[in-house]
Amino acid sequence: MDIIDERNVRIQPLNNDWYGNAVAAVDMLRLDWLHPIISGNKWYKLRLNVLYAQEHNYKTLVTFGGGHSNHLAATAHAAKVAGLRSVGVVRGKYLQLTATLEACAKDGMELIFVTQADYSSKQEPEWERELAQHFDEIYIIPEGGANDAGRKGAELICRFIKDSYTHILLSVGTGTTLTGIRNKANVAQQVIGFAPLKQGAYLKEHIAPHLHADKNVNWDVLDAWHFGGFGKCTDELIDFMNEFYSMNKIPLDVIYTSKMMYGVRDMMSSGYFLPADKVLCIHTGGLQGNAMVNHRLLQHHS
Repeated sequence: MDIIDERNVRIQPLNNDWYGNAVAAVDMLRLDWLHPIISGNKWYKLRLNVLYAQEHNYKTLVTFGGGHSNHLAATAHAAKVAGLRSVGVVRGKYLQLTATLEACAKDGMELIFVTQADYSSKQEPEWERELAQHFDEIYIIPEGGANDAGRKGAELICRFIKDSYTHILLSVGTGTTLTGIRNKANVAQQVIGFAPLKQGAYLKEHIAPHLHADKNVNWDVLDAWHFGGFGKCTDELIDFMNEFYSMNKIPLDVIYTSKMMYGVRDMMSSGYFLPADKVLCIHTGGLQGNAMVNHRLLQHHS
């Protein structure tokens, strides 16, 4: 399943005019260049899961997510490439498919729509038994790839992160990638997650139990920049994305990375960072989610 060429990954310095003298440097790890669909951190969370499914002769990948889930889209495409079936259990009902769900269906993923109440029961044993009755030899990947294989795979992102960075910043959905990075990165480096949903700081409760004892320090999850909730955006956020693209020629996704970078700018303005700090922001991909606002963006992606 090694279909990704990591040579595409680069660290891109941001335009100094964007951050001024707030810090010594702001760079972006362009994981969005890995693959147009299995992009960013999704590849790292899925790789070991898909390999395990292949090695143990599972036929169908089953996973979970909402209507804007980059994880669902990445899993659908990864399963297609790996010669596996895929099933996506989707939270909520949709009169019309989102662009992300359309991409899932195009890659052959069977979509099952459930209520919020039923979705919250997805980790109960009865769920797996019921799914097993309808699909052959299923391998279940938790939402966001949040299992040991996903966390271990996310550790591989640290091969691109030098110890010279004082801060490692990334958007978080389930906290899987942050866990992997915190477990692998130098403990002196501060790792900060930006939750794009209301009251997303609760993710700290899910992350902490999976951190190594000596690495459960110097990290945090912030939720001040959700812009109304997960999958929500405002004119202010769109304007910010266009400004950022004009200055840095980096397209941000409307669901995750744009909200993180807006928060980063606010933090620099408020003096959170020291002038000598060197900041690395991780672009976690998911640009297909911009389909809902592409007509309002300067940036484009193929």
